[in-house]
Amino acid sequence: MSVLIEIRDLLVKRGDHPALEVDQLSIEKGEVLAVVGPNGAGKSTLLLSLARLLRPARGEILFDGQPAARESDTAYRRRIALVMQDPLLFDTSVFENAASGLKFRGVGRDEIARRVPVWLERLGVAHLSKRRAGRLSGGEAQRVSLARALVLEPELLLLDEPFAALDPPTRARLLADLKSLLSETRTTTIFVTHDLAEAGQVAGRMAVIIGNRLRQVGRPGELASAPGERDVAEFLNHHF
Repeated sequence: MSVLIEIRDLLVKRGDHPALEVDQLSIEKGEVLAVVGPNGAGKSTLLLSLARLLRPARGEILFDGQPAARESDTAYRRRIALVMQDPLLFDTSVFENAASGLKFRGVGRDEIARRVPVWLERLGVAHLSKRRAGRLSGGEAQRVSLARALVLEPELLLLDEPFAALDPPTRARLLADLKSLLSETRTTTIFVTHDLAEAGQVAGRMAVIIGNRLRQVGRPGELASAPGERDVAEFLNHHF
């Protein structure tokens, strides 16, 4: 497989303090990488840096072999999609919410009419197409948020703890559906979560961030059996 994202010598600061350091991280096309670690460790900082919502103080991010910094923010963000813990839907219908990203990108009405129903169906909310977002349950709203992201057919999907606020049964159903969709579409995905079982269910590899530094990357079983540092071992033993 070829590499979609490569991060080299990255330093991100919040004020004068380091918020994240990554010596090197490569993410292959079609891979699902879970980012795990304690609260406040820097997981979301990694995602926000990749979304160009935070600017690194040092280092380089390569996107498909080219320095991402060479692209304008607009061109770069057309290649990605971001889903947060709070769906942040507009006070319009489910269809209009799912179509909003396509409209912002200038996609024509006929193409929107073709693509949106497909993704509402895939996420199990096609029957809610005309319902206003304010009348959705938490799980339904997050399904619409995922449809809005995936209908864009992003090269890189960024998920920042999208299921953390959901009840366990709803979360379990959404995780199963998401795993199936990502496998089907081969969408390169970075999935931030505090739940290691959730990470192991969806992702092929996990990146462990502790103390604002990327400590280790590997398959869940490999990390559990051969942690490279004491902090990694203590975190994994406490959460697995």
